[in-house]
Amino acid sequence: MSKILRLPFILALLSCLLFMPALSIADENTGQTTSEQPVKVNASIELPALQKRLDSLKQRASTAKVDKQFSSLNEDAQKLVADADKLATALAPQLAQIKAQLDVLGPAPAPATLKETPQVVSQRKQLNNSKTLLTTQIEQTKAIGVGAQNLSAQISGLRRDALKTQIALNTGSILGAKFWSPLIDPSDRDAERFTDFGAQIDNAWHQAWAEEWRFGSGLLLLLAIGIGTLGRRILDFPVNWILPRWLPQGRLRRSFLACFTTLSTTFTLGISMQLLCYIFTRLPDTSQMVAEFADQLIQLTYVSAVIAGVGIALLSNRHPSWRLPGMADRLAKSLASFPVLLAGSIFIFGSIEELNALVSASIDATLFGNGLSALLVALICIIAPIRVNRMRRKMRADGEQTEVRSTLAGLIHLIISLTAFIILLSLLIGYIPLARFVTFELLWVGIVLSVLYLLIHFVVDLSESIFSPSTQSGTILKSTLSVNDRHLSLASTLCSALGKATLLLLAAFALLNGTLGATTPLELLSKIADMWGGKGLEGMNIIPAHAVNAVLFLVIGWYILRSTRRWLDKDFLPKTTMDRGMRASLVTLFTNVGYVLIIMLTLSMLGIEWNKLAWIVSALSVGIGFGLQEIVKNFISGLILLTERPVKVGDLVSISGVEGDIRRINVRATEIQLSDKSTVIVPNSQLISQNVRNATMGNAQGVATIALTFPLDIDPEQVRNLLLEAYKLHESILEHPEPSVSFKELGPNGIVLSVTGYVNSPRMVSGTRSDLLYEILKMLRAADINLSQTQTMVLEQPTKIVTEE
Repeated sequence: MSKILRLPFILALLSCLLFMPALSIADENTGQTTSEQPVKVNASIELPALQKRLDSLKQRASTAKVDKQFSSLNEDAQKLVADADKLATALAPQLAQIKAQLDVLGPAPAPATLKETPQVVSQRKQLNNSKTLLTTQIEQTKAIGVGAQNLSAQISGLRRDALKTQIALNTGSILGAKFWSPLIDPSDRDAERFTDFGAQIDNAWHQAWAEEWRFGSGLLLLLAIGIGTLGRRILDFPVNWILPRWLPQGRLRRSFLACFTTLSTTFTLGISMQLLCYIFTRLPDTSQMVAEFADQLIQLTYVSAVIAGVGIALLSNRHPSWRLPGMADRLAKSLASFPVLLAGSIFIFGSIEELNALVSASIDATLFGNGLSALLVALICIIAPIRVNRMRRKMRADGEQTEVRSTLAGLIHLIISLTAFIILLSLLIGYIPLARFVTFELLWVGIVLSVLYLLIHFVVDLSESIFSPSTQSGTILKSTLSVNDRHLSLASTLCSALGKATLLLLAAFALLNGTLGATTPLELLSKIADMWGGKGLEGMNIIPAHAVNAVLFLVIGWYILRSTRRWLDKDFLPKTTMDRGMRASLVTLFTNVGYVLIIMLTLSMLGIEWNKLAWIVSALSVGIGFGLQEIVKNFISGLILLTERPVKVGDLVSISGVEGDIRRINVRATEIQLSDKSTVIVPNSQLISQNVRNATMGNAQGVATIALTFPLDIDPEQVRNLLLEAYKLHESILEHPEPSVSFKELGPNGIVLSVTGYVNSPRMVSGTRSDLLYEILKMLRAADINLSQTQTMVLEQPTKIVTEE
């Protein structure tokens, strides 16, 4: 403040030292001259120096990042404005004196009069040239001053924008006097700017109600009030009549009503604000600031209306039986005021923030508005969970049944409370930009996830309703396309999955690229189109923001891939005619390709360019080749197994003395389950390089063969007929090919007969063979036919008898 008080004295002293009058005026008529001439300012040197300073400030402002740089630049810009005013003030007396000299000389004489002396003509010409030069220099000085003043305003705007990203900047606690100074003792500059803007608003208001505009303004005001207060209620009547008559019974009615409530709230409030702003923007003399402020209010109204509409739709207090989330009526009613309160707070303090930016208010005023909005949002986010918990305890005390809170609901409750606590703590310790950032991120994430919740329910319910056999649309599709109920169920599952996947991708893109109050659906679609065309992906580098996006993409991509795999395995593929092995192969192949794509896209989001890694790959190729040789070989073998499918899940195979059923084909190895339920892990390369017996490939049949040895004295024909009869009587033995008996061997031990029959599957051989052995043994005993016994030879040594004489 002392510098400001001394500034006039310093300027006066400099004026006295620099601009003392010492100019002599030659008058040819009087011959009198003055001996004192003022010291002239060399404007030809001062002007380029001022312009150079202005250019330097512009260059520094374009590269400034932190708050200290912006503060220093603003001070230098204000000093440049003062120096430019000082130079213009110094040049003004010189111009006035030259004009006085020209007045003394008077205008040039007419052609018919006497001619002036050459000295007077030369002096008039010199004075006119000096006058032109001084006029040009004064105009250039004023232009530099205006440019510096505009640059100061731009620097203030850049500083306000930088505060939104410099979240680690400590600006002072909300408990300090500095935070409340814009309200208690506003600066003269802020007061002047707000007063000027208020005058523009007042002028637009009086002009809107002038005689020629009064009728239109009144009509627009009535329409805006009517649409804003009664619009949603009026739209509810036809919707309540249409829902039970046009929409089929089911969950589609409640999801449609929730989406309609959100849209009706958003558009009625938005259209109402557009009509209010049009009262002023349609006027011919409306200032540019008023028009810009009206546009900001309209955009802010739509954002706030979405918050209110989503909250009202989720609570659904007017239609509790159609409420989407599982919530007790008393809980929903206790939270009825919070969506409107939160939306109103966002609208009010968002308007204050936009107004501060529009009038180029001071940083203190900007921080004051940001801090109040963050404080109010944090308090609302803390009070709402507290009220919910209090109401739940009261309901349990009254003996009422409360809904079972899911893990996800509890996690959301915890995140909101923790985020609100972080906002309050940041405000208390002085990190207002951090509190504002967390507040706006919380609101943006909440809006995106809430809208995603509504749309996912609507898409799933709509798909089920369209393809349901009990609805009119399902009946039409069934008769037109000649499909059965299974195909309709398959189409419903597929459409709902595609819709959910699309919504999840859009939500992920909105979370990564959007922000509250600065992103509209059209802007998001434009960004998606630009990214699809490759715009903005040319020069990616590994920076913290990209690292965070890569981690988020990795988590979201892994979740989507896991959900899609589970959907394919449990919902979609079982409804097709594919066999179990083919389904398992497709799921495994899809999962492997998905993992590769996720890894590649994650590395791309990190900014890793593969051409820059070529020398690293070349240097490590030898070591990697030896170290990963077996892994790569098994991986490639696994891909071959999944594509060529020589073996598949469910096949009965035999390899290297191991026989069992294939249960899973992984990236590296295949799991084979033995008959005792144990599992053998076989590398995929062995299934490619070794001989593998696939007992079930190509609908192979099983062969049940029994070889029996009979004595030499049997009747072979009788035994043959008996064995064939036993096979033909068994229900598992196929008629074609017919069972057969072959004479295998004739030897000293007996006759060997082998009987063979076919069954539907190799898996039936063991059980069928056991049953046949039981039956054949019974039939042989009934026919009094014995099996050949193994002949044994016993050698005995004769006993030697000794007689005594």
